Amino acid sequence: MTATTDTSPVPAAATAVTTGAARPPRGRGRGERGPLASLGLHGTLLIASIVAMFPVGWILFISVGPEDAWQDPAKVLGHLSLKNYTRVLTETDFPRWFGNSVIIAGCTTLLGVLLSATAGYAVSRLRFPGQRQLMWMFLVTQMFPVTVLIVPLYNILASLGLIDSYLGLILTYCTISVPFSAWMLKGYFDTIPMEIDEAGRVDGLTPFGTFWRLILPLARPGLAVTAFYSFLTAWAEVAYATQFMSADHYTLAVGIRTLATNTRADWAGMTAASVMIAIPATIVFFLVQRHLVSGLTAGAAKS
Repeated sequence: MTATTDTSPVPAAATAVTTGAARPPRGRGRGERGPLASLGLHGTLLIASIVAMFPVGWILFISVGPEDAWQDPAKVLGHLSLKNYTRVLTETDFPRWFGNSVIIAGCTTLLGVLLSATAGYAVSRLRFPGQRQLMWMFLVTQMFPVTVLIVPLYNILASLGLIDSYLGLILTYCTISVPFSAWMLKGYFDTIPMEIDEAGRVDGLTPFGTFWRLILPLARPGLAVTAFYSFLTAWAEVAYATQFMSADHYTLAVGIRTLATNTRADWAGMTAASVMIAIPATIVFFLVQRHLVSGLTAGAAKS
């Protein structure tokens, strides 16, 4: 008998095992973080979140304690109550301040969005003399500090009889929100194809009808950012409201200052009022937050 020799190929894995050859380690791919880098990143984000939330949490904590809790925070846990909120609502003009702020902020938001959208759409779609100069003028108006503009704006409102009126303050806030919002919406409208406007004209729509029925629904993220910015401009502004409005028309941001005098500050009442002032702004933020990122980044590549 003759011995047969097995000539079948040996698997590479078996060869590597028998020869003791080590498999080269897989390199870290692009974008992958090591354990230490991941730990450092999450630790940094956690610390940053704590630092950002601490002032808000501290104000909320002091507001539910006794009136002298700001001097001795240890008393808060043993005397939790909503007494400060009740006192602010019943013993101050907070309800009237709140109503004034809602009227002014709501009208500023509606008017600001309307003016910004129409201005941004016109500059994005139309070509007319002075187009670039108009946009640069919008940009230049943002360079002046509030204190510089108080006197000229006061003189203009006084000549129009709009001092101590809702309309005067609403128009003043629009001078802040509209230029920035028009720039932002112009970039957003640039990302919407011109073919949509042409299709609207083919279907018999007027230019305004095309803008209202076709373009605005596509521009919801940009409009949401504009609405949020306009609302915050009117809700938290102090300087103009202090100079242009009397005590009967104080907004929340101005009214809360009356809780502090030159000799004494009602810290318990101020913290409770601060929490209640922040609630509407928080609600508006949650209503538009899903549009904020896309609305702010759209148009970044086109201008």
